[in-house]
Amino acid sequence: MRVTSEFFQSQIDIAGGMAANAPLANQRAMHLRAQAAWQALADRDAAAQIERDKRAIPAR
Repeated sequence: MRVTSEFFQSQIDIAGGMAANAPLANQRAMHLRAQAAWQALADRDAAAQIERDKRAIPAR
């Protein structure tokens, strides 16, 4: 099963919302790190998809 870009965006949004509502600085920092990690995964997935598209054999 392939993770979709919508899933990554959902996780990025959730982590951002949790950070915005975190009452403690350490909680906010934890959620911001999670948001950055999800963003890195999303960026890596997008780059991989571009490479897959470049290598795809064109339909005749």
